[in-house]
Amino acid sequence: MKKKVIIIGPAWPLRGGLATFDERLAKQFLLEGYEVTIYTFSLQYPNFLFPGTTQFSAEPAPANLNIKVCINSINPFNWFKIGNELRKLKPEYIVVRFWMPFFGPCLGTILRLVKRNKITQNICIADNIIPHEKRLGDTLLTKYFIQPIHRFITMSELVNKDLASFTTTPSTNLVHPIYDNFGDILSKEEARKHLQLPINDKIILFFGFIRKYKGLDLLLEAMNDARIKGAHIKLLIAGEYYDDPNFYNEIIQEYQLQDSLFLSTIFINDSEVKYYLCAADFVIQPYRSATQSGVTPLAYHFEKPMLVTNIGGLPNLVPHLEVGVVTAPNPTAIATGIMTLYELGETHFLKHLCEEKKKYSWDKLTAAILQKN
Repeated sequence: MKKKVIIIGPAWPLRGGLATFDERLAKQFLLEGYEVTIYTFSLQYPNFLFPGTTQFSAEPAPANLNIKVCINSINPFNWFKIGNELRKLKPEYIVVRFWMPFFGPCLGTILRLVKRNKITQNICIADNIIPHEKRLGDTLLTKYFIQPIHRFITMSELVNKDLASFTTTPSTNLVHPIYDNFGDILSKEEARKHLQLPINDKIILFFGFIRKYKGLDLLLEAMNDARIKGAHIKLLIAGEYYDDPNFYNEIIQEYQLQDSLFLSTIFINDSEVKYYLCAADFVIQPYRSATQSGVTPLAYHFEKPMLVTNIGGLPNLVPHLEVGVVTAPNPTAIATGIMTLYELGETHFLKHLCEEKKKYSWDKLTAAILQKN
């Protein structure tokens, strides 16, 4: 009989990077001969905690994946039901995602119940231990979640360090695998034609949810730098506001950046992601704080050089002047970094990108989860 793996975390019909990751991980386990089910949320966030327009995907369900939509994050009766169901199923492995303390009571209770069968290994992929946006009670909720975990996987040395302040449970730090499930690389001309962007313009890309810690305001201020304006560099912003748009609009108005921007401030569906990445010359991640970023492996897949700030685990993922440029998180440094990218040119980085991306395979993640050598 095939060994069973249960993944607990976001998946279709929920949207976003965590859902994409969990679905791709499930496909890797299937490729390796495991029986896989994803247990996802019937209610992930109460609406008042969710800053976007919708939590649900507009894309069709992923083919050939068994997804059970059943976990209610705020209903303790549901937690006991799911925990006892999984305890009786006795999967060899449960892989659970943890990214914010809010989910500590729900997931911690489910995993405590599962652990009673003394068979299942509870393996946590920890995206964050200390959240970007802190709230009262975070530490207690995180401690509650951690207790029933057998092993941890982190994708940032910073998260690994944060984890060590909570527990001595074994952990393995790996690089975030490449998002290779968004389609093949397109020519820049084809991508820009699809997005109705000028074929010959210099265009950089900010991609993903817009939140204060991601530093879009720093990038907008960098766009006001005389060097950027003189080089006629334009910025494509692709992602939904999870902050007040007026904060960013005021910067755009103050510096009169309207003619330097292409705005697609909506959630980017999976089927459209390739067009945005392939349309850009470079991907810019001007983060104020970070552990790791899902945008980095996305840029690797589409072989796009990057600018990242010297924050958290980002510099470790982007070798300076090889895969991209690492700068300080301030507008002047970011503007200097953008100019360096253009001075060196895309071709300079391509060889290093193609070599570096070989490290980012999904089988390395499954091997760490299963403790294979």
